Amino acid sequence: MPDRRRSERPDSSDRRTFPRPPLWLNLLLLLLGIAGIAFARYHRDRVETRFADVIAQQQRSPEDIRKVKDDLAELDLTREQLQRELQSRVKFADSLKSEEFYLSIDTKAKKLRFYYGDTILREADVVVGEEKSITVGEKTWTFVPLKGAFSIEAKLVGHDWTIPEWVYQMNEMPIPNSRPAIPDGLGRYVLFIGNGYAIHSPPSNASPLKGAKPGSYMVADEFLRAVWQQIHKEKTKVYIF
Repeated sequence: MPDRRRSERPDSSDRRTFPRPPLWLNLLLLLLGIAGIAFARYHRDRVETRFADVIAQQQRSPEDIRKVKDDLAELDLTREQLQRELQSRVKFADSLKSEEFYLSIDTKAKKLRFYYGDTILREADVVVGEEKSITVGEKTWTFVPLKGAFSIEAKLVGHDWTIPEWVYQMNEMPIPNSRPAIPDGLGRYVLFIGNGYAIHSPPSNASPLKGAKPGSYMVADEFLRAVWQQIHKEKTKVYIF
């Protein structure tokens, strides 16, 4: 009886071959790689040029300069954004050599740190409020997370927060004719740092604001409670980068 089994191994003539990419495609990929390297070098040189004017005003260690330049070279910033980052980081580097209490917010690592000189006394996760633009009728509120060096403008605990119109609009809720003032509506602890932006603890459950205020920074109650006595209006600095 004849053997009907057939080999499953394909004949060499059945094997598929993939065409080599054309020469023009290889050249294009090579040019794109070279362009990427050149742009990265250009960006680092641009940072170094702008940075030179700032650091020339004060004496710094080579390690300070290298650290700031390396951090900024990784960021894609406009001229205005770069200037704010430079000012914040340079002032922050100065504070590391001081004998003062201050706060820093690392938005990339999402960490809020409480310093004395160059010593980190406390550290906590921080929630960065989203960038938003909210319109109610003819009014528009635009929130962009802050970057730079700031002073504490107000320090509130147990504050009754009158809920703004934009909170209801953001949550797609009807705006009441008489907006309530809710205890701890923005948070039990609130540090205002300019233009209504704040570092705050989580809002109370009764508040229509859930989470971080847009453009602001939210941190746990226990962190702000622990550092509260060492924070002073107009004296304590906040560096955000």
